[in-house]
Amino acid sequence: MYSRQPLSHVAQELGLPPETLIPYGRDKAKIDLAALTGPPQGAGRLILVSAINPTPAGEGKTTTAIGLAMGMRRQGHKVALCLREPSLGPVFGVKGGGTGGGKATLEPADDINLHFTGDIHAITSAHNLLSALIDNALHFGTPILGAPLDPRRIRWGRALDMNDRALRHVLVGLGGTTGGVPREERFDITAASEVMAILALAENLDDLQARLGRIVVGENLARSLVTAADLGAAPAMTALLRDALLPNLVQTAEGGPAIVHCGPFGNIAHGCNSVLATRLGMHYGDWAVTEAGFGLDLGGEKFLDIKARQMGVWPRCMVLVATLRALKLQGGVPLVQVANPDPEGLLAGLAHLEKHLQTAQAFGLPVVVALNVFPSDVEAEIDQVREAASRYGAPVARCDGYSQGGAGALELADAVTRLVLAQEEAPEPHCLYPLEMSPEAKITAIASQAYGADGVDFMPAALTQIKNCVDQGFGHLPICMAKTQLSLSDRPGLIGRPVGFRVTVREVRLAAGAGFLVALCGEMMTMPGLPRVPAAHRVRLDADGAIRGLMQND
Repeated sequence: MYSRQPLSHVAQELGLPPETLIPYGRDKAKIDLAALTGPPQGAGRLILVSAINPTPAGEGKTTTAIGLAMGMRRQGHKVALCLREPSLGPVFGVKGGGTGGGKATLEPADDINLHFTGDIHAITSAHNLLSALIDNALHFGTPILGAPLDPRRIRWGRALDMNDRALRHVLVGLGGTTGGVPREERFDITAASEVMAILALAENLDDLQARLGRIVVGENLARSLVTAADLGAAPAMTALLRDALLPNLVQTAEGGPAIVHCGPFGNIAHGCNSVLATRLGMHYGDWAVTEAGFGLDLGGEKFLDIKARQMGVWPRCMVLVATLRALKLQGGVPLVQVANPDPEGLLAGLAHLEKHLQTAQAFGLPVVVALNVFPSDVEAEIDQVREAASRYGAPVARCDGYSQGGAGALELADAVTRLVLAQEEAPEPHCLYPLEMSPEAKITAIASQAYGADGVDFMPAALTQIKNCVDQGFGHLPICMAKTQLSLSDRPGLIGRPVGFRVTVREVRLAAGAGFLVALCGEMMTMPGLPRVPAAHRVRLDADGAIRGLMQND
């Protein structure tokens, strides 16, 4: 019962009709969207897994989400795990693989961490097809809406699924008259591409093509907005993304169903797996366990204010992942000492946890704090966390999915199911802002309520961009904040619960196809760089053909 099984058995366990499974090799498959027709096959209780801000000490949000699904399955629940696809940038950069850890993993882990079913490659290709069509129109001077494109006002860059700081600002079109029109260009990592966001938010192929057509690529010489539809790009882009739109079925290390699809980053994109994957999980599972990227201030906020609002669904509860080590680091304890008992350092770090609990209350969500435990953790410090969380009505449950798999997550599974089943009614949706507010007010609401900021400073360029968006009819869109994941503020070094700070918005980008405005804060970049010692240095192919070093502890 608690080991890998043939994928056909995984699909049968979830209740997926066999004809909706499209195999990709032996142990992964696409799910045909016909699986969403007909009445729901499960109760569809949605559980959102979020976390405190990430630290070098580690929180284990994905590991905990996988462990929770495993634990609930061990208790006899019909549970669907819905996660994002890993991106090659983090896999070869700082983080390593994104399929959990220890005994709480997804399988086949190597495939999922690398090429998987080709979804992210298809997104990269579709993004760059649009880039090529823009350059082609510039080269031939093709009139678009009555006038040629203005090379000075092209907003659409290129995409690459790899961290490469050298591509943040580049020149293209060099090489004379046959090389195109020289101009400045940028690369975004594919996880930050608007095409990734569109795929993650699209409801079907028609919706996908319509969203792709709404992408604003720039302006023509008459100062009219030019879209991908104006360039005739949307149908071909949709063709490239036809298979990528279909969610992927894999399994946990214990054989439970996992739907893994799309991978927008939580710090520079909206940080959630696809709408279609979540709908499938809720359609077939009595419980659908999903996670949002990075901390509650980033992916969690965007899950609720963007994705859940669009879907018309709301989680039954939130699981907030933390570790004693990470909390001590948030309290100022040096990294080399966080494994040691330090009640004073933990007390200082609990202010960080309390801010996230306050944010969950602002969303009206009940919370279970999942304490991802280590062998060195002491009971007295766990009691400190229980006392702090109890002031917000949040139970604390240990989770040791890493070393014990589902057996180590039974306490967490109990806490989650008990909390949800005790509810007389599902929580009412409560976003941090109404869509009718101005973009400046929406950004300020997020910064004040989710980050604890005293206010927001808008750079002149950002104010101009906001005015243009409003004048062009996009002021009603929700906000996707792009800021550091390392702090509640927009400055990575401000750990814990900073006070007396303001957030700086330096740029606002329109993502008309995705349906939101991206507010870039501080020094946040949409193309990360590799660290001094990248994770790629660990990856190797053994003589038996096995890939080693993808995960941090491998």
